[in-house]
Formats: sequence, structure tokens, C-alpha cells
Amino acid sequence: MSRRKHDEDDGYDRIYRKRRKVSENQDIEDRLESLILRVGEKSTSSLESNLEGLASVLEADLGSFRVKILRILADCATNMPEKCTIYTTLIGLLNAKNYSFGGEFVEYMVRNFKDALKNCKWDAARYALRFLADLVNCHVIAAGSLLQLLDNMVDAAKEDGVPQVRKDWYIYAVLSILPWVGRELYEKKEQSLDTLMSAIEVFLIKRHKNHHEALKVWHSDVPHPQEEYLDCLWSQIRKLRQDNWAEKHIPRPYLAFDSILCEALQHNLPALLPPPHHDSYHYPMPWVVFRMFDYTDCPEGPILPGAHSIERFLIEEHLHQIIESHHLERKDAAAQLLDVPYKQKIPLDYMIVEVIFAELFHMPSPRYLEVCYGSIFIELCKLHPSRMPQVLAQATELLFSRIDSMNTACFDRLVNWFSYHLSNFQFRWSWEDWESCLQLDPEHPRPKFIKEVLLKAQRLAYHERIHKIVPETFEPLIPEKPEPTFKYSDDTAPGANTARAIADAIRERCTPEEVLTGLAELPNPRAGVDEGDASSYNPLKIDVFVQTLLQLGMKSFSHSFAAISKFHYVFKVLAESEEAQICVLRSMFELWHNHQQMMVVLVDKMLKTQIIECSAVANWIFSKDMNGEFTKMYLWEILHLTIRKMSKHVQRLGSELSDARERLRRDESHSSESDEEMGGEGAGGSGVGKSGSGDDKDKPSEDMVERMEERLEAAQADQKNLFLIIFQRFIMILSEHLVRCDTDNRDFDTFWYRWTIGRLQQVFLAHHEQVQKYSSTLETLLFTHDLDPHILKVFQQFVSLRA
Repeated sequence: MSRRKHDEDDGYDRIYRKRRKVSENQDIEDRLESLILRVGEKSTSSLESNLEGLASVLEADLGSFRVKILRILADCATNMPEKCTIYTTLIGLLNAKNYSFGGEFVEYMVRNFKDALKNCKWDAARYALRFLADLVNCHVIAAGSLLQLLDNMVDAAKEDGVPQVRKDWYIYAVLSILPWVGRELYEKKEQSLDTLMSAIEVFLIKRHKNHHEALKVWHSDVPHPQEEYLDCLWSQIRKLRQDNWAEKHIPRPYLAFDSILCEALQHNLPALLPPPHHDSYHYPMPWVVFRMFDYTDCPEGPILPGAHSIERFLIEEHLHQIIESHHLERKDAAAQLLDVPYKQKIPLDYMIVEVIFAELFHMPSPRYLEVCYGSIFIELCKLHPSRMPQVLAQATELLFSRIDSMNTACFDRLVNWFSYHLSNFQFRWSWEDWESCLQLDPEHPRPKFIKEVLLKAQRLAYHERIHKIVPETFEPLIPEKPEPTFKYSDDTAPGANTARAIADAIRERCTPEEVLTGLAELPNPRAGVDEGDASSYNPLKIDVFVQTLLQLGMKSFSHSFAAISKFHYVFKVLAESEEAQICVLRSMFELWHNHQQMMVVLVDKMLKTQIIECSAVANWIFSKDMNGEFTKMYLWEILHLTIRKMSKHVQRLGSELSDARERLRRDESHSSESDEEMGGEGAGGSGVGKSGSGDDKDKPSEDMVERMEERLEAAQADQKNLFLIIFQRFIMILSEHLVRCDTDNRDFDTFWYRWTIGRLQQVFLAHHEQVQKYSSTLETLLFTHDLDPHILKVFQQFVSLRA
């Protein structure tokens, strides 16, 4: 008994000691990770002493936690690019102490760089490349081997038969690391660096930039030139080169350890060729560098760096990185933006505002939700109330003064932002300063901007509030009261008696069938129509029903949704054809034309419930009935939500089909393996076969997959048809306008023309991923060479985005 008890106690001790050791190791790993992640943060000790101490701690723990330390440091290199030089200094110190670890880390980073390129993680790849370049400054990597890698990347930009966006990215990646390592390469490999620069210059001279115009925020380059991103960076690098590659912005802690680092042995990068292009690769799209301020706009304090100074590029990139890291937490984003380390040397408020507007106006679409940028602005105003509101007000005035030539998509975003911003600051604004625009044409961008802002503000408040916030002189721009216009309240209107009877029946909780019976007595105003014809419809029946039902649901969106859901069957019976669905939309518009938000949500609801088709919405928007609404924002809001609905439908069907195919492939593979096992086991395998048959009902069959393929093909055909309708109608109305102006010898460049051509461009860019799939069809059927060059240019600019 005593021996068994002793054995049990000994076994318990072994398990306890093992668990305690695992727990201790986990604690040490967590402590190491915390030390590495927090290095460079505010501390009572100097950064140099912290780095020296951390290097000693890590070197002592390499024996036990080598893999963990490698992984953490490599993750920091790509996930915390703002601390790049701090971590390269740490690697330099570790390399001086342990040469083999330095070699392992370089190999690990190269492998991460390769993986990022293969997986199309372009930002991670660029940060990894920057880190490798900065290791040259720390004497970890030989300058010659880095130049060989950069040469290989420039060679990738010379390949034939690959998209220009691929070439552009490789050139951009090379140029963007030169502020970090240019000086070192200049001192050690000047001739090789000159050769590299010459090759880049040749590439940029030959490069096509048809996309440039489509991505500009303003159609004019006054007062600030809107440079294409590679051209701008090239000018900044050339300026840096003229200054002998000397910049004063990047912190370089490794300079304090030069005597230690220069004695360390260096590593050569392995031969690394960029992976070849594959059709499935998606590269970053080009962009235009947004400029809103120059040094004259910043009257006090530090001077704003010039547009072609490398400091402007470095500061802006850092601010963009902060937004990327903290965009989900607006308070953290605002605090980090206001706490950049060099804020005493630059007009930080102006640069932050410019960078956030650059994100908001980024074409073809912002990186994050528009409300994200608005919420960060609000937090910035709260954290820095003495300066930020004034700078933001100055920026708003500048944007308003230049709104005449603003891109239509950016105009919409500015309206959305400004109305949201006002709603968070009690709608206070110096409206009197904008009174001069009241004398302008209502279609001019300035009065139109104010009217659209007030309409959006009304969605965020209420009609009486909007009346109070603007002076009486702005009465022509104040929205109408958002109330329904019910035509059947007039007893003399045809169908008024039936409308009253239907309303009473609905209040008495009648069934959909009873509503149809009540509508049956109404005559069809369309003479000579066969009621038995599937394409026939009775516009009076539809109008009476839709206006009556939506009038009864006027109290709120919820009331309207409930009414639509309850009488969904009636809608389906009355509006089988596309013409009938357009009639439904027309009736809704006649009732709610003073309430834009109600129309937007009702169309959205009818699309969700499949009362109307997407093609019907597109044809309704371009119909003559909507001519008076054609330049209003809400109509395009409806069109874009319609396109998105269709795109999500196609995407969902595609995702379900690929999942089903994968499950079918797995099941077939599993079945063949089971058959082989059963064959090997003989009669004994029969039980296994029976036990697996219970899941057959969950397995997709080949017939199911075929039906899913047919559904997807039908949805893609509908999507293509929707785009064909939209672009064909655009071409028709624009061509008619151009021909009419030419005949009448008038200038075609009217406000209407600018809004319409801007909307065409907006559809192309906002839905570029979906439209791209049908670009060859569009080119063959619609955007042919005999089309007016003003219209054709918009299509050509779109195609060049991914040429």
C-alpha cells in the first residue's frame, strides 16, 4: 500500500512540475512579447539604453525562445512600420552579439516578403522591404545584395504582357524605401544607385496615365496641381537626391550605436525574383495625391513642408498608417494623430485635416466607411478645441470655394460629411458668408451643395429644425416639408371612391385577396389591352393600391414596411411585368416626392422583397418622368443601392456554388478513400459504409451543383443586363444633349452635362470590380469608336485603371 501511494505521489509531482514549467515558460514568453512591443514608447530611460537592455535580455533568452523571438520581431517589422528604425536597431544589436541569429532573422524576413508578394499583401510586402533596406543602415545586410534585389524589382516592371498596376507597384515599392536607405547606398554604391534611378526614370517617361483624369478630386489644377502618385513620389525622391539624400525627419537610433554595429559581420540577401504575374492577382489601383493647403494657408507656427519635399511624403504616410491601425477606434485614432513625435516641427493640425480629407476623397472609393472619417474629425475637435475646429472650418471654406470643379463622387462625400458634422455641433455655421451663391443658377454646384446638405441634415434632425438653422434669405434652398401628396384625397380623381373603400378595408384588417377583389372594378385606362396577356397591367389599379397602402403607412418606415409585407401578394399580382413595376415606382414617387429618404428606403425594401427588379429601377430613373430629379443626389443613391443589391446577390450565389463544389469534391475524395479501405477490409468494412450514409442528405449532389450553376449564370446575365441598361441610357441622353447643342450652336458644357458625365464616371468607378467583368461586352456593344469622344473618354479612363 505504501509503495503504491508513493508512486501516485511521485506521478502527481511530475505532472505538477511539468505544468508549472509550461506556465513559467508562457509567462516568460508573454514578458518578452510585451518588452518587444513596448520598446520605443514613452519611458523614464532613454531609447538607447532601453534598446541596449532589451538586446541583452533577448540574447540571453535565444537558447530557449529563439522561434518565438524571431516571430515577434518579424511581426513587428510589418505590423508596426512607424517603429521600423527602432526594431532594425534592435536586430543590429542582436546581430552584433549573435551572428547566426542575425542570419536566421534575415532569412525569416525574406520568406515573409516572398509570402506577402505571393498572397497579394502589398502593404505588408512594402513594409518588409523597407525593413530589409533599413537593416543595411544597421550593418546587418550588405548594400550590394539589397541593390541586387531592387534591380530585380525594377526588372519586374519591364516585363511585357502584365498589367501596368503590377509594374507601378514594384516601382513604387522601390522608390518608397529610398528615404530610409538612399544615403547609405549613395555613400557605398553611388554608381549602382545612379543606374537604378536612371532605369526608374526611363520607366516613368514611357508610362501611360490615361487613368489620371478619372481619379482627380478637382477638374482644375488651380491652385494645387493634382499629381499622379508615382509622379509625385518621383519628384520628391529627385529633390532628396539633389539634397545628397539627406533628410531630417526619420528617427535613426542606430546612429548612437555606430561603433558597435560597424564591427558586426553582414549578411547577403539570397537571390530573390518577384513571383510571376497570375490572372488571380489583384494589385493596388493608382491614385492622385490630394493637396488642399500650402504654406500660405498656415499663417502661424511651423512652415508646411513643400509638396515635393520628402518630409511631406513621410509625414503623410505616417498619418495614413495611424488611420489604418486605429480606424475602428475613433478616440484612439484621434489621440494618436495628435501625438506624432515631430508635431513641434510641422503645422500638424493642417496636415491631419488634409490627410483625412485625402482618405475621404480617395478615388474610386475611400478605404473605410465615410462616417469613420467624420467621427475622427469630431474626436479631434473635442481633444484639441483651441485649434482643430478653426482649421476644419478653414478647410470647409476652401473646399466650398473650389467646389465648382469638384468630382461628382467627391461632391456627394463632402455633402454627407458636412451634414453629419453639423448635426454633431448643433448645426452651427456662418451661413451668411455663403449668401452670394443664392444669385447663381440652381444647378450650380454651390447652391446645389447647400440644398443637398440641408436635405441630408433634415434626415438627421427634422424639418422645423432645418428652418431655424439658416437665415430667411436661404428660403429657396430649404427642403419641402417631408409629407405625402395623396392624389385620391380629391374626390373627383378617377379611382378616388375605390381608394377610399380599399383604405377602409385595410383598416378593418382585410386579406390581400379582398383588396384584389376591391380593385377589380377599376377600368384599364390603357385602351386596347388584352387583360389575359401576361405583359398587360392596369396602371390605375397599381396607382390606387400603391398610393393608398403607402399613405396608410405614412407614420414611419416601420409602418410602411409592415404594410408592404402584409400585402406583398397584391404587389406580385399587380406588378408582374417590368412596365408594371415602373408604374409602382412612379406611384410611390408621386406620393412621396417631398420625402427623399422615404423613397430610398421604400425602393430598398421593394428590391429586398422582390416586388420590383433591379432593371425596373434603372429604367425608372432614366425615364422622362424623372427629368426634374435627374441631378439630385437621392436618385443616384437609389441607383447605387440597386447595383449593390445585384452585386451582392451574384456574389452570394458564387460563394454558395464554390462551397458546394468544394464539399462535393471532399465527399467524393472521402468516398473513394472509404471504398479503398472497405476493399482492403473485406466483409468487415460493411459497418463503416452504413454508418457514413446518415450524412448523405447534407451532401450536395451533382444535380444540385448544376442547378446552382444555372442560378448563378442567370444572376450574372441579369447583372450584365443591368449595366447594359444603365450605360445605354447614359449614352442616349448624353448623345442627345451633345447633338442638340451642336445643332443649336450652343456650348455643350452646361451644369446638367457636368453632373451627368460625372454620374457616368461615378458608376464606372464605384462598381469597377463588377463592371470590369463585362468591359469587353461594353466595348463591343456600347462604347464603340464611333461614339462621341467626350463619352468614350470616360470608358477609356476606366479601362486604363487595370490595363
